[in-house]
Amino acid sequence: MSASLSLPPLSVIVTRLRAAGCVFAEDEAQLLISAARTPDVLAAMVEQRVVGLPLEHVLGWTEFCGLRIAVDPGVFVPRRRTEFLVHQAAALTRPGAVVVDLCCGSGALGAALAATTDRVELYAADVDAAAVRCARPNVTAAGGQVYEGDLYEPLPASLRGRVDVLLANVPYVPTDEIELLPPEARIHEARVALDGGADGLDVLRRVAAAAPVWLAPGGHLLFETSERQTPQAVDIVSRNGLTPRVAVSGELNATVVMGARPAPGPRGPGDGRERVGVITCRPLGDGTDALHDPPAIQRMICW
Repeated sequence: MSASLSLPPLSVIVTRLRAAGCVFAEDEAQLLISAARTPDVLAAMVEQRVVGLPLEHVLGWTEFCGLRIAVDPGVFVPRRRTEFLVHQAAALTRPGAVVVDLCCGSGALGAALAATTDRVELYAADVDAAAVRCARPNVTAAGGQVYEGDLYEPLPASLRGRVDVLLANVPYVPTDEIELLPPEARIHEARVALDGGADGLDVLRRVAAAAPVWLAPGGHLLFETSERQTPQAVDIVSRNGLTPRVAVSGELNATVVMGARPAPGPRGPGDGRERVGVITCRPLGDGTDALHDPPAIQRMICW
């Protein structure tokens, strides 16, 4: 915004935001001032924020994995903890990989993953038409394509058996707990992006059941879940023929479950049970996780 325009003092905006419950009122005020083209637009944006519209919806974008991702009103806002899911996927993604982002919302996960690796072949899908409209510019800027429909249904059939990395940011909030979510999510984000059914795992069950059909040998399904739901999520992955692994970030309060489609080859000795690898990433002094620092990673193998 031009300095020549008459603006309300920063302190006035901060006071209004803080009174509305905005914890980071100073930072938000600066972002709103930077985004507004005129004083009238600024006043409208401040009012939207004061009445509870998520900051990302007011601005029209959010930062995710260092990218500016467009986020439209009503569309799920990607959480910072979900960057941990992208980090885990990036470690498994090779140049030229086929990547699918299911339940893509704004398309943030697929776009962020494509930014980490050369020549990714990216596809994204969501059942919510508003999410698809929002995702399209984010995903196409990364060289990908976006489809509207239920889970795998709209994807090209030619992808069956070819997907190297299957990101699925499935909803995992149990239906009875939706009312406990903050108003910004409960009121302003699509319920289909939040509600995971009675135990929060209904959509995951459907994704995992069909994953072996779409994954390439050695390909991986990755999704976020809660610590409480992890044992059940691991069981769902195992029951569908995938080899599970769990990664946890204490700094981001994030839990990621991965399921690998076994590659062809002889099986090693064992009793037929799958092992679950658990990776715990401790935070570094700068607030990041030691994802690539071997001494900082504790690895446990448990039955």
